[in-house]
Amino acid sequence: MLQLEHVTIKAGARKLIDDVSVDFRPGQMNLIIGPNGSGKSTLIKAISKQMAFEGQVRYDGRDVTGLAYQDLARFRAVLSQHTEVAFPLKVSEVVMMGRYPHFRTHPGAVDQQAVDEAMDYFDVKAMADRDYTTLSGGEKQRVNFARVLAQIWFSVPGQMRYLLLDEPLTFLDVNFQYQFMRKLQQLEQQNDLVIVGVIHDLNLAARFGDSLLLLLDGRMLASGTLPEVLTKENIQQAFHISVDIIDHKGALHLSF
Repeated sequence: MLQLEHVTIKAGARKLIDDVSVDFRPGQMNLIIGPNGSGKSTLIKAISKQMAFEGQVRYDGRDVTGLAYQDLARFRAVLSQHTEVAFPLKVSEVVMMGRYPHFRTHPGAVDQQAVDEAMDYFDVKAMADRDYTTLSGGEKQRVNFARVLAQIWFSVPGQMRYLLLDEPLTFLDVNFQYQFMRKLQQLEQQNDLVIVGVIHDLNLAARFGDSLLLLLDGRMLASGTLPEVLTKENIQQAFHISVDIIDHKGALHLSF
């Protein structure tokens, strides 16, 4: 489990994140939602030890501040909003970057297996020998999915794995957005994997989320199940829009 207790991030006198406490559990889709500027990406950076914060972030009971980056990278993978590769690397080489925490000088057979299987999973193996810099934005995003998943591809006895995704649907058309979310649903069935993702589309959050965290101005406006978080009142307060919430056979849909 990934636990946040009283997490606060300051920029001068301003609080970017203000006293957020929440648990993210394995076996479910944990999604962070909120309007632009609400602190979603900032919170992901704190969770992943990319930004200083007050409070506590614990990975399976271990305080993240006490974990070395190399050790953390062996079981925690992060897909950031902006991933740039300036050199003309092959797609397979970019995906292999996800395995860097697991070997010293040269990848072994287990690293190559992780790369091959992760590329298969996200349907990018056919472009393995292509120059990454020539790909479209959507193709690059799919390659980066494979890269971060390759990083934590194998289960480790007695160790949870963590997948942190900051706006993973950027650059993807509607078809690939749904494909990606369905693949995450398959992954979440692995009970040693905690998935936390930032997402903008409320209907996608309603369709795929199990547990939601709604942020507003850096504060936690609501946290819990879909019916607890996706209420007319919460959506009006956070996004300043009125919606009708339709419950169709247990699935929520928002009509704007």
